[in-house]
Amino acid sequence: MIQFVQAAQIASGSIRSAKLRSALTTLGIVIGVAAVIINASLGASFNQFFTDEVSSVGSNFIIAYSDQPNLFYDSELEIIKNTPGILGVSPRKMVSGEINYLSDVKSVSIVGVNGDFQEIQGIKMEEGSFLTDKDIYSAVLGYDLAKEEFGRSISHRSSVDIAFRQEDGTLVIKKFKVKGILEDSKETIVGGDGSTDMIVYIPISTMNEMTGEQDYGAFFAMAESSENIGNISKDVDKRLARSFGIAERDLNNEDSKPYTVFDQADVLEETGALGKALSTFLLVLALISLFVGSIGIMNIMLVTVTERTREIGIMKSVGYSSSNILSLFLLESIMVSSLGGLLGTAIGGFGAYILEEALKLPPVFPFKLIEIGILISVLVGVGAGLYPARKAANMNPVDALRYE
Repeated sequence: MIQFVQAAQIASGSIRSAKLRSALTTLGIVIGVAAVIINASLGASFNQFFTDEVSSVGSNFIIAYSDQPNLFYDSELEIIKNTPGILGVSPRKMVSGEINYLSDVKSVSIVGVNGDFQEIQGIKMEEGSFLTDKDIYSAVLGYDLAKEEFGRSISHRSSVDIAFRQEDGTLVIKKFKVKGILEDSKETIVGGDGSTDMIVYIPISTMNEMTGEQDYGAFFAMAESSENIGNISKDVDKRLARSFGIAERDLNNEDSKPYTVFDQADVLEETGALGKALSTFLLVLALISLFVGSIGIMNIMLVTVTERTREIGIMKSVGYSSSNILSLFLLESIMVSSLGGLLGTAIGGFGAYILEEALKLPPVFPFKLIEIGILISVLVGVGAGLYPARKAANMNPVDALRYE
């Protein structure tokens, strides 16, 4: 039996004797493994991004909303507030309006909420403080609206005029004290108000007084724990359905209800499925590249076997067994593939970091990918080199020596 060290020396000598060909063969595996590492890392980063986005919207949130007006009133607010496991609830209503500061007028989205909304949505302040239930003519402005949209920056001690137009065309204008400025935000993928940089928050009671309405657009509630949020959400749904005269057997039929209830767990489940689908898609693309690289190794190894036919005949005539020949060529294939795997893993890790930074994704690199990258390259080497190695091992020494 040939010693491993001796076999490795012979295999490495063969690789060095055809440096360019070996390098080009290795390149296919480098690209394939790097693609696997990059795509797997990007998949993990997207999953983390989705999770962070959901978490940034608020803590253990439950949202009930409807597209039709005049559905939610104080009675529905009390139903949700009195549901066991609910720690806080805020009605929410968005209306288009105008904000006037130093004679400069901007059209904006104005959102009516109460004091619980900040904690439910995880809102952070740059200046001042958020609304409380005692506020009447107070406003909280988005960062860009306060700092960039007007000729002068608005501070949390400034005053602004806010105007709404009622259904009959009446224009209602009131002076509001700016109580706070929101922290610079970003777009989110769930519920809430997306980017809050151009939003104005005011007390919802004041909004309804100015618009002449009494209904709410949605309710944002906070459950006592993430472990029990599903049951609490179902209880909210059941209680609202009962108030609208909907039978319990129709709770799972969304078309039978004039509203929709969902919670943080539902959103995490949906975004998790999206992340897995994206990861799978990226991984399949990478594996195709790796498969092409393995075909390149097999092709080069077959050429190598043909070129070294006389060498194989000589080796067999001096006592090398078929298993020795098989081991030599298989080891050569594994060495080429493993070298490509190591380079591909390093390049893939660096490439993943660059792409995650460019896409502003959280840098996530599962270090298990290093083991996976090396293992894949070894398996590719075995798979791609097995047939050429068997072909070499099964050669008749006499025919091999006669080969020209």
